Amino acid sequence: MFDQKDVFNSRKHLIHRDIELEKYITTSQVVIISGIRRCGKSSLLFLIKEKMNLKESEYCYFNFDDERITADVSILENIYSLHIEVYGTEPVLFLDEIQNIDNWEKFVNRMYEQGVKVFVTGSNAHLLSSEISTSLTGRNKLIELFPFSFSEYLRFIGNKYDLDQLTQKSKSLLLKDFNNYIETGGFPLVVKENDTELINAYFQDILYRDIISRYRLTQVNEIKQIGLYFASNIGKLFSYSTLQEISGVKSLSSIKDYLFYYEQSYLYFYLKKFDYSVKKQIMNPKKVYTIDPAFAHRLGFNFSENKGRILENIVYLELLRRGKEVYYHSGKNECDFVVRKGLHIVEAIQVAYQVSVSNHKREFKGLQEAMQTHNLKEGVVLTYNIEQSFIPDNAGMKIIPVWQWLLSRNVGAMK
Repeated sequence: MFDQKDVFNSRKHLIHRDIELEKYITTSQVVIISGIRRCGKSSLLFLIKEKMNLKESEYCYFNFDDERITADVSILENIYSLHIEVYGTEPVLFLDEIQNIDNWEKFVNRMYEQGVKVFVTGSNAHLLSSEISTSLTGRNKLIELFPFSFSEYLRFIGNKYDLDQLTQKSKSLLLKDFNNYIETGGFPLVVKENDTELINAYFQDILYRDIISRYRLTQVNEIKQIGLYFASNIGKLFSYSTLQEISGVKSLSSIKDYLFYYEQSYLYFYLKKFDYSVKKQIMNPKKVYTIDPAFAHRLGFNFSENKGRILENIVYLELLRRGKEVYYHSGKNECDFVVRKGLHIVEAIQVAYQVSVSNHKREFKGLQEAMQTHNLKEGVVLTYNIEQSFIPDNAGMKIIPVWQWLLSRNVGAMK
C-alpha cells in the first residue's frame, strides 16, 4: 500500500483534462472513472486528490492491477482498516482498476452507506455497468475518460494557439502539431515518449488481459485477426460473414461475443445507421471506429492512403467526448455522422480529407441528403484542406478545418 502511494504521489508534469471536476468532487455519490488502459485514469485520480487538497492521512490509494496481491474482496476491507490503523482517520478512497476484484461493488456500496467518499477506476465497461446496476444504481456518477483530445494534446506538449489571431507561421506550426496528433494519437505515454511502438504493447495487453484471460478464451489468433482487421478498416461498414471469413471462426455467436469483448475493453466502437425503428438499427450494418487514431496507424492500413478515415475517426471520438448521440446516415447517399437529440436529428457532419474536383459532388450529396431528410438548415463539412470554390451557393453548408472544429469547442476545461 505504501509502495503504491509512493508511485501515485510521484506523478509529475500532468495536465488538466477537459472535464469539470467540481461536480464530481462535491457529490456524495460514488465516482466511477471508466476507460481504456493507459488513457490517464490514475493521473486523473491524482488531479482530483490535488484539487481536494487532501493530506497524506486523508486519502487511501490502491491499484488492484498489482501481481503482489490476491484478488479477493477481503483485501478491500483490509486496506480500509489498515489506513485507519496507521493514520487514525477515515479516508477518501481512491480504488484503481477495481474490475480485478470480484464483488467490489458490495464493499463500495457499504462505504457509501457509511458516508465515505469513494472514487474508483476500471478498464471494462461491461463489468462496471453490470456491477453498478446490481448495487450502485442511482448512487454513482460516471466519467468516461478517453486518450487526449487534440486540445489536451496541445496542452500536454506545451503549445498554445489563438485561433482568432493565427499568423501564417503559427498556422503552419499548428498544422505540424495536428499532423503529429493524427499519427501518434493521444495516449499520454505515447505522446510523452513520441513512440508509437507502445501501441503494439497496448493492443497485446488489452487482447490478453482484458479479453483472453478475463473471458477464458482459447481462440487467441482468431480474436487477434478480428482486431487487426478492424484497425485496417476504420470508418468502414463490416459484416459478420466477412469477420467469419478472415478469422476462420464459424460460429456467429462467437463472432458477436468477440466484438462485444473488444467494445467492452474500449478498443473499438460500432456506429449504427440512424433509423426510427430500433429493430432496424440493430439489423443494419455498422461502422467500426477505434479509441485512438494511433491504433489505426500502427496496426492497420497504409496511413498515407487513408488520412480521410483517420480524420473521420478523430471527429467521431470528439463527438463522443462532447456527449453526443451519434449515428451515420445512409439512403441513396451517405453522410458520415448525424447527431440525435431527443427524438430529432439536430446535426449533420461530413468528413473529407480534402474537397476536390473529383469528390466534391459525392461529399456534398451525402450531406445534402441528410439535411433534407431531417429538415436541417445547416450542415458541416470538416476537412483538412479547404477549397472555397467548391461550396454550393445557398446550400446551408459550412466547410471548416477539422483542427479548428476540434479546438473551437474546448468545453469545461479546468482552469
